[in-house]
Amino acid sequence: MSRYFKYKNAESLLADARSLGLPIRLQSDLSPLLAPARVGGRSVGNRLAIQPMEGCDGNADGTPSDLTFRRYERFGDGGAKLVWGEACAVVPEGRANPRQLVINEANAAELGRLVDTCRRAHREAMRGEDDLLLGLQLTHSGRYSCAKPILAQHDPLLDPRTVMDRTQGTVASPSVPLISDAELDRLQDAYVAAAGLAYRVGFDFIDIKQCHRYLLNELLAARGRPGMYGGSFENRTRFVVQLIARLRDAYPTGIIAARLNVFDGVPFQKGPDGTGIPATFQAPAASAWGTDAEAPVEADLAEPKALVGLMRDAGLDLLNITLGNPYASPHLVRPFEYAPPDGYETPEHPLIGVDRHFRLTAEIQRAYPGLPVVGSGYSWLQAFAFQAGAANVAAGAATFVGIGRGSLSQPDFGRRVAAGQPLDPKRLCRTFSYCTALMRSKHNEAGQFPTGCPPFDKDVYGPIWDQAKR
Repeated sequence: MSRYFKYKNAESLLADARSLGLPIRLQSDLSPLLAPARVGGRSVGNRLAIQPMEGCDGNADGTPSDLTFRRYERFGDGGAKLVWGEACAVVPEGRANPRQLVINEANAAELGRLVDTCRRAHREAMRGEDDLLLGLQLTHSGRYSCAKPILAQHDPLLDPRTVMDRTQGTVASPSVPLISDAELDRLQDAYVAAAGLAYRVGFDFIDIKQCHRYLLNELLAARGRPGMYGGSFENRTRFVVQLIARLRDAYPTGIIAARLNVFDGVPFQKGPDGTGIPATFQAPAASAWGTDAEAPVEADLAEPKALVGLMRDAGLDLLNITLGNPYASPHLVRPFEYAPPDGYETPEHPLIGVDRHFRLTAEIQRAYPGLPVVGSGYSWLQAFAFQAGAANVAAGAATFVGIGRGSLSQPDFGRRVAAGQPLDPKRLCRTFSYCTALMRSKHNEAGQFPTGCPPFDKDVYGPIWDQAKR
């Protein structure tokens, strides 16, 4: 069976899914996607979401650039009623790249202008904005902070891949100090202040980012960490549960969301033939979250489910489910057709990765049917993404269908679905990893190339791609 996308109709896709033993469903009736949903007392006009797609295109001071404004204008115009804004660092040292957005008083006005740009575009395209929900993802990049890695725990599989000094090429060792409990306490204050700024400039919700092995995700797995934020489940989840409770007390009407890894898995590496293979691990693999310690290529949702319940009770209104580590296991995060230049070829048929997203999201959604949940993993399905999304929403396996890479190539997918039009076949994301390759490119004066879709947004990103290739 070919691992490449070759499907001309739904029947052929489903036939391959069945031969792989995957219960992926498709339905031609897309009306479930057009029904409104309730989030934090607000009505959201449809079940279509734009995922937090970081553009790596902010200015050096962390304000949005012209490219950032262009992206959010396109997102606002596109018709999806849930626009999940990208990662925005709550402290400068927590940036993942030197062009990541930063939220502080100095940048508040420009972030407010970004909100206004998105809302105005949506209002003009959709004849109103009352049912649009726009949020901002608050982050600290931790191990992947670009200025200097900041570790929440020592991970025997990730530490050898974590470069502490690029000039010397040294990697993390057991002697590297972890972020202290006192520093985490101060960081919690920074999150509370950042949330207040985000609400003040017009975002409807804030997302406490706990995914893709950034700081708060890594903290959830910090079984070997000493102190009040490590070891036991209660300690490892203390930071985020306390933070959500503080946010609910400080901003009683603010909508609180989280994008959560429910399965970290283990890092992968390029095998002899270029295909990804799991890194050698010693069981129990205790440094990963939502992961079977004895068989860490498999998920164990016992702790993620328990955390979701704690967050909901503390005041969580909205949850977005994701998996894996884009730096170490990208096929788990986003099933792909072609690997990025620094990656490996997929070790599984991408339909297996799509099904993993659907299956784990459904398990969380069914455990908490009253909590709105955004599902991920749709872009590889191309023209069939919304047939799968409609089937999942109709079955109660998700509340919203989140589109990531596909929103860069065709941001107007929401208007097309609402109008009963097929997606434009000339702008379908083919998951060729151009956007990821741009994100990984650092060899310019800014230390980071902005990312977008060079094949289908050629006028803007074609020249940038040419520069990155050089």
